[in-house]
Amino acid sequence: MTTPIRIGVVDDHPMFRRGLRGLLESVGDTTVVGEAASGEEAVRLAAEHRPDVVLMDLNLPGMSGVEATRQVLRASPDTAVLVITMVEDDDALVSAIEAGARGYVLKGAGQEELLAAVRAVSSGAAVFGRGLTARVLGSVRAGGRPRPVSVPGLSDRESEVLRLLADGHDNAVIARRLGLTVKTVQNHVSRMLVKLDARNRVELALRFRGAR
Repeated sequence: MTTPIRIGVVDDHPMFRRGLRGLLESVGDTTVVGEAASGEEAVRLAAEHRPDVVLMDLNLPGMSGVEATRQVLRASPDTAVLVITMVEDDDALVSAIEAGARGYVLKGAGQEELLAAVRAVSSGAAVFGRGLTARVLGSVRAGGRPRPVSVPGLSDRESEVLRLLADGHDNAVIARRLGLTVKTVQNHVSRMLVKLDARNRVELALRFRGAR
């Protein structure tokens, strides 16, 4: 029998926590090992229970959800943090990814989308709710400084792919822009993930911002 995914729920609204607990305990492959109403409680929960996944709200009293994410991962490095938020602030979402969150979904997501996200991050994947990736990539690419011809550690072609990726384009658009096949673009992205030690496309875009 498969061991259930062990989950910590962090949110300052008791009814929302109860709703999440009810959903997660209604399926056979997830179980809630603890709840927290603040960032400080979240860090204690992570240190005590070492959950596989922490569902993290960003708007918390006292310590922010972004800082709580950072400290949860210090206390339990193998835990995957999945942000569940109503926040419309793109900077906060980017900050959460920079702090180590493996993904995020909006609180309005359907039950199946949420469960799929939990299962995905617990297996090492990155998850971004529908409609959010383009917004965050747009936030990442904002700024007035000129972009370099190349990015340290990458080939010129990889740098071109990365610049277009950071502009929010998908693989098909990048392939058309550069006269490549989609498969070739996918291969470039896979190599860049390794070279730049990034877990997903948003982190690649963040690496690009740091190289500017």
